[in-house]
Amino acid sequence: MTIALWLLALQGIIGAFDTVYYHEWRARLPARGYGAASELKLHAARDFLYAMLFGTLPWLAWQGAWVIVLGFVIVAEIILTLWDFIVEITVRKALGDVYAGERVTHAVMGILYGGMLANLIPTLVQWWSLPTELNVSHTEISELLRWSLSMMATGVFISGLRDLYAAYELPCGSWPWRKIELS
Repeated sequence: MTIALWLLALQGIIGAFDTVYYHEWRARLPARGYGAASELKLHAARDFLYAMLFGTLPWLAWQGAWVIVLGFVIVAEIILTLWDFIVEITVRKALGDVYAGERVTHAVMGILYGGMLANLIPTLVQWWSLPTELNVSHTEISELLRWSLSMMATGVFISGLRDLYAAYELPCGSWPWRKIELS
């Protein structure tokens, strides 16, 4: 479980870079409002799922039937990621496509996510055999890692709210960017 959590933390760091540099700075997705709404909404949904993973895995054991719920969260995130790859084609057409470095970043994040899942599976198997309850996790991890993942949960949740706000073109939703009018 410890390796899975470190890989999840690395995923969070690279995901934060992807969001700040590519989504915000380069593509300025929030400034594109309705033109990027489909991508922003997918990002928001994924952000909320990641917030659940970052916020619970360092603290809770998803025991018994709760493993199924956690499995749904994981599978939903994978499906939304694949759907996002398709939606980006349309949304990013005005930019010429997804940036080359962003594609590489997404590939690295996919590899990390796969590694995280491979290291999480033995824990899920163990949890499945326990009584159904959300229990305090007794995984031996550093407090730095535990609290860093909790901060990532907060950050990714706020990012999801920001993407939803921008997708619906609510007041100041493109901040700090000027609204980009698409023809």
